[in-house]
Amino acid sequence: MNATGKISETRKLIDAARHEGLRVGFVPTMGALHAGHVSLIERARAENGFVVVSIFVNPTQFGANEDLSKYPRTFADDLEACMAAGADLVFHPDADEMYPPDATTTIHVAGVTEPMEGEHRPGHFDGVALVCAKLFNIVGACSAYFGEKDAQQVRVIERVVMDLDLPVEVVRCETVRDQDGLALSSRNRYLSGDERKRALSLSRALRSVESGVANGQRSASVLLDEARQLLDADAVDYFEIVDPTTLACVETVNGPVLVCGAIRIGATRLIDNITVGGRLT
Repeated sequence: MNATGKISETRKLIDAARHEGLRVGFVPTMGALHAGHVSLIERARAENGFVVVSIFVNPTQFGANEDLSKYPRTFADDLEACMAAGADLVFHPDADEMYPPDATTTIHVAGVTEPMEGEHRPGHFDGVALVCAKLFNIVGACSAYFGEKDAQQVRVIERVVMDLDLPVEVVRCETVRDQDGLALSSRNRYLSGDERKRALSLSRALRSVESGVANGQRSASVLLDEARQLLDADAVDYFEIVDPTTLACVETVNGPVLVCGAIRIGATRLIDNITVGGRLT
């Protein structure tokens, strides 16, 4: 496995792989890898001849009240995980490599960036859109693998790829959970034992909506009222039932919908979602 922090070297190694006729799979990450990330790398390995993983804690997607310096960084362990999962190349640039000091270009995606995470993290998705566009430009034509736990982020990235005609296939991958149902996240490591137990209330609330729909309830307001009562959090940023394409709130569950929530427990903010009412296509 190769590892480099340089854009030019990354392009050179990927071009060499393409010259050999290898299809490229790409897994963008911010590091602090866990089993969810590993599952993305393993799927990319199974479906492609050359697998690239990026590790970059992107400063442009952190807001004014979010501490970039506290984001977990476990680079040595991350490299071992990438190697074990079958990555061929790890691209690990620093901020100066990715963003020239005089850079002025931004990317804003309207509509799907505005509710939920967009409301509570202003500017976040502008940073996500910009860094993904840059990474896709560096890696080139590829299949890019993203976890469905970040459903709104995936929808934003799909919009960027579509609107900018990027040669990228966005591959959605199922959320990986611990046995108790908690969605895997790099931030879970910050939870104390008691906080972790309380964090499970988010997945229970999501499953409550799923159960309600399975039992014939179609009113979003009724489903949400029942589910929100299960949340044991210091703050609830949002808990909504939304259209999976537009991310607009729905009044009635007729077909597949996303149930999305974000809560704060102590100093830790957690997000999760599930699809209810049928499979997304």
